[in-house]
Amino acid sequence: MKDLKGRTALVTGASGGLGTHIARGLAREGMNVVVSGRREDALAAVAAELSELGVKAQAVPADLSDLTQIDPLIERSEAALGPIDLLVNNAGVEITSAFTTYTAAELTSVVDVNLTAPLLLTHRLVGGMLARGRGHVVFISSAAGKLGPAYQEPYAATKAALIGLTQSLRAEYIDAPVGFSVVCPGFIAGDGMYQRMVEAGIKSNRLLGETTTKKVTDSVIKAIKRDLPEVIETGAPIRPMLALGQLLPGSVERIAPRFGVTEVFRRVAVLRDRDA
Repeated sequence: MKDLKGRTALVTGASGGLGTHIARGLAREGMNVVVSGRREDALAAVAAELSELGVKAQAVPADLSDLTQIDPLIERSEAALGPIDLLVNNAGVEITSAFTTYTAAELTSVVDVNLTAPLLLTHRLVGGMLARGRGHVVFISSAAGKLGPAYQEPYAATKAALIGLTQSLRAEYIDAPVGFSVVCPGFIAGDGMYQRMVEAGIKSNRLLGETTTKKVTDSVIKAIKRDLPEVIETGAPIRPMLALGQLLPGSVERIAPRFGVTEVFRRVAVLRDRDA
């Protein structure tokens, strides 16, 4: 979908963190934007800011841990700004913890928000996109979906599933006028989950790298315009390790801890008193 101006986007998880930055980036491209998330006051502020950029913007609160809110979210969004041309599945949750200390409710809640909700939203919207002859869906995955770190099992599992979902959708609709992309950020400095880690004194290193909200937002827009299957934006050259992981997974699982990723998440688990 090369021309974004005048089209309508729905961005989930837009009441803070990366979602807010993606919504701003799309508005600067001339898109009308529905922003959704759990915090009504924050959403209202984001919508007001986007309106000042000369586009239509609407806040539609929804808690995607409650899957019954998905249909009302779409109905209210399209009633406000018209048919959705672009869906950005950005909403997500993470719980850094030793595996045995997760509760069953925590495990299923991560799956619901990170995987089931994007699956249902996409399923609900793709038919209309196909009928209108245009549309794009972006899934915000993670580098954790490419190489699962310790203390992040449900998060890594759901983010890996988004990559597989994107591949399957692209295979089925390869000749259709609807595109699908997955974006896999690493540690994002300045806002969101990683920024909260930094504020708690836990930081990435040179080998793991860190990226920015601007770089990830730019990656999202590039993926839409060029219909890219997958974009990895981590701030570090991790593609060789990912390629090696496909050939020699046993070697990579021994190498990865030396980069410090296990220690980073172990420290987060300790900080949250979730280290078993």
